[in-house]
Amino acid sequence: MATTAAGTHQPWYRLLYVQVLVAIALGMLLGVVAPETAKSLKWLGDAFVSLIRMMIAPVIFCTIVHGIASMGDLGKAGRVGIKALFYFEVASTLALVIGVVVAEVAHPGTGFGVDPKTLNPAAVATYATAAAKDSVIAHIVAIIPSSYLNAVVGGDLLQTLLISVLTGVAITGLGERAEPVGHVIETMGRIFFAVIGMIVKLAPIGAFGAMAFTIGQYGLSSLGNLAGLVATFYLTSLMFVIVVLGLIARIAGFSIFRFIAYIKDELLIVLGTSSSETVLPQMMLKMERLGASRSVVGLVIPTGYSFNLDGTNIYMTLTTLFLAQAVGAQLSFGQYAVIVAVAMLTSKGASGVTGAGFITLAATLAAIPDSPVPVAAMTLVLGIDKFMSECRALTNLVGNGVATIVVSAWEGELDRVKLHDALHRG
Repeated sequence: MATTAAGTHQPWYRLLYVQVLVAIALGMLLGVVAPETAKSLKWLGDAFVSLIRMMIAPVIFCTIVHGIASMGDLGKAGRVGIKALFYFEVASTLALVIGVVVAEVAHPGTGFGVDPKTLNPAAVATYATAAAKDSVIAHIVAIIPSSYLNAVVGGDLLQTLLISVLTGVAITGLGERAEPVGHVIETMGRIFFAVIGMIVKLAPIGAFGAMAFTIGQYGLSSLGNLAGLVATFYLTSLMFVIVVLGLIARIAGFSIFRFIAYIKDELLIVLGTSSSETVLPQMMLKMERLGASRSVVGLVIPTGYSFNLDGTNIYMTLTTLFLAQAVGAQLSFGQYAVIVAVAMLTSKGASGVTGAGFITLAATLAAIPDSPVPVAAMTLVLGIDKFMSECRALTNLVGNGVATIVVSAWEGELDRVKLHDALHRG
């Protein structure tokens, strides 16, 4: 028996994280035993992700608009935003640098001896094409939607953030005249969250289909000689969470281990779907229950999904240097600095969607001046990227949760009693 937040008891088999864990195990088993059948179940995972993603834009819009409007002070909204961005940049830089340091110490690519001329660029042509469109200017212009409603309808996260902030600022500026609109938006937000609650119950089915397809399509044997890179990435991400985020959490007054236990449901859903976007709405609700103010949660969580991607940052520098070592390229200190700087820019907006990290890696390689590492070298990690995407998403999720608590504490709007009770509840 387990105790829920409401204090009631329910059988262990009705707990969401147990159901998701069992579904993941069954999906892996099916992928090994009947790979063709497993591959045909890909639509289950895709359907679940699509159901969640269709709600993300309206949820973010309502949450951010209500958050800014409820502050009643544009100065406060700006202050929270600046604090959040400061935290994001510090954490992102640490993640990028750690990826470089680990690659230099572990040398996961040394010994491969790959001749760049033998690589097949056609295998990553799709990613390279997407990366070519990802220039800084194009990235900035793409934030502006073709119309006000198109941002929400299209589901673009950065575009939704833009119109949400503008709308929240406008409502705050109008004062009492816009209060009825604020109430309507708050009510709509509650409705959207209720819909999310119904969809999340399907998480075990989605996780089963996604994991079955992954193992059926790529197989456990696809790890092969690249197991060293996968293990290095997972261990580095784990080290980042425990040491870096753990230290930050300790300074903020809570345990990173208890926090991870608190969001175990969300972590397992992300593990099954390889996308942190599938739990964005639930994370926002859980951060409020943890004691963070609604206004801070409404600004930090959605923004963090575009600007605070610790797992993606570790992946980019670690994998870039792995590829350099694999093709025997020698990098100068200046090129290391350029890799970190370019990765810092290309990572922005690469939200927790499966494959986004791989496209971002292509953009990083393509943007490095006189790069000795060809984009075609990505073919070396194409087969294992799906296994690495889970780790990227998991690390991103934990990082954004910690960021929310820290910014709430900085703003003096963290309920320490709720934080303690939620993390220590049996």
